[in-house]
Amino acid sequence: MTLPGHDQSTYRLRLEWGPSGAEAVPADYAVVVDVLSFTTTLDVAVERGIEVFPYRWKDSRATEHAMRHGATLAVGRFEAKSRGDARHVSLSPASLAEVEGIERLVLPSPNGSTIAFALADSGAQVVGASLRNAGAVARWLAPKVADGASVVVVPAGERWYDDTLRPAVEDLWGAGAVLAALDEEVEASASPEARMAIAAFEAAVLPLDLLQCASGRELADAGFVADVEIAAQHDASDVVPVLVGESFRDSTTLAPRGSHLRRI
Repeated sequence: MTLPGHDQSTYRLRLEWGPSGAEAVPADYAVVVDVLSFTTTLDVAVERGIEVFPYRWKDSRATEHAMRHGATLAVGRFEAKSRGDARHVSLSPASLAEVEGIERLVLPSPNGSTIAFALADSGAQVVGASLRNAGAVARWLAPKVADGASVVVVPAGERWYDDTLRPAVEDLWGAGAVLAALDEEVEASASPEARMAIAAFEAAVLPLDLLQCASGRELADAGFVADVEIAAQHDASDVVPVLVGESFRDSTTLAPRGSHLRRI
């Protein structure tokens, strides 16, 4: 349920956090941001020509989902590390950057996947963004915004041990990177929430701040500093992962969708 005033409907560029925010602030186009590491891994995979099937669960259902789609199942970082077997594809963007011969990948991500599908269920066209492809996503969105479309950017955040939302600064930076580039491409009204994300991104010192923030330190201390370094590569990628049905694909491989604007 959206409270009056919370839907940011008087602005074309909007921002709200997490799964609840995804439901509270509808728009024509929705951008999911989970820098460490769902959307960074998604970007690396799509950049390598892989079709990505995000999935909400990390249990046996994910295995069945992969079999149903003839896809490889990505395992968790720590599981892959404990196996010591390079043949296992993991959720680590650094490891995924080195894989060969994979065309379809199931990417378990309870947070990012839940947000992406919730946004799709609202009728929005869903896009995955990170620091790596923020500029590319903005360029893809710019003509649509110029034509009157609305955009909501949803930083995923993390979860505390009691399953409440932990706003993650790296996702605020990623959201701000998209919005800042979009603001440069086309004139459009931005909500205070969106403008705050832009200011946060412009104040960030990359890659240092990503390595030193709570999520970055957690991964680096666990031996995954390369994942953080890849995630900090601002505008290193030109791909735009678009959710079509159950999978993300590069926007350049899709037929034009046509006008679907609801002027939300």
